[in-house]
Amino acid sequence: MKSVPAKVEHEGRWVPTKVGIGEDRFRIDAPLKEEIPYKTVVNLEEKKNQIIVTAGADGTATYRIASVEKVLSVLKKFIITQASAYRLNAFFMSPAVRGGVLIHDARWEKGTIAVMKTGIWFVSQEKQVCIPLEDVAGIELTSREIQEKDLNVVKIDHLSENDVVTSFVLCPMTTLQVLYNFLKEATCDTEVSEEIDPLTGQVAMLVYSGMDSSSIENMLKLSHRDLDAIYEKLLDMRLAEVLYVRKEVQLTAKGVRYISESVKSQNE
Repeated sequence: MKSVPAKVEHEGRWVPTKVGIGEDRFRIDAPLKEEIPYKTVVNLEEKKNQIIVTAGADGTATYRIASVEKVLSVLKKFIITQASAYRLNAFFMSPAVRGGVLIHDARWEKGTIAVMKTGIWFVSQEKQVCIPLEDVAGIELTSREIQEKDLNVVKIDHLSENDVVTSFVLCPMTTLQVLYNFLKEATCDTEVSEEIDPLTGQVAMLVYSGMDSSSIENMLKLSHRDLDAIYEKLLDMRLAEVLYVRKEVQLTAKGVRYISESVKSQNE
């Protein structure tokens, strides 16, 4: 088992330690002094230069580990290929399409796909990609032309850096159908079960097109309060999230005096 330098979160602070990476488990030295078999891992998340590993039958053991990218990449690959998750070998292209346009250097990768509690992981010899389940916008079983043949694929639409991107998975049809069903079940919380009134739907469409609040108000002849009420509907239905809070201000007496004196000085 090879030991590498890292930091772990312990009692609310980051502590330097060593992490041992083995074939079937990893070890965290003092202050935790624990060994975690990969097969007991039930979830894996990543945030910048750290990963969050959840292990145990009840999923209560959580480890936050920070290290250099190369170390985390090796550890993630062992975890993804052995963790307690729905997993299969397949070809994937992720991301393949961004904003409706095919990414010029996108190519098929041969590797492993693992569906965990919070994300869909793709891992190959050269690539590791995670699609958080909360960012999945659609799952579709469709076909795509590959080497002049129409082959069945699972199409995954998801958000990435405020863009809608698309990833594809290719494997034998029997396995593909099982994967599609599993992904649909895993992402059922992102499906819309409530009816949306036409005006709210129109606002959502304009937001999707990139239009700002002022432009939406002008186009639909809405007041600031009316648009805020529609935004609240979208927030309550978890169809939107707050990007920033826009402030409306009015001048104080001091502000009015400043403007009045400025106008006077310009006219003198």
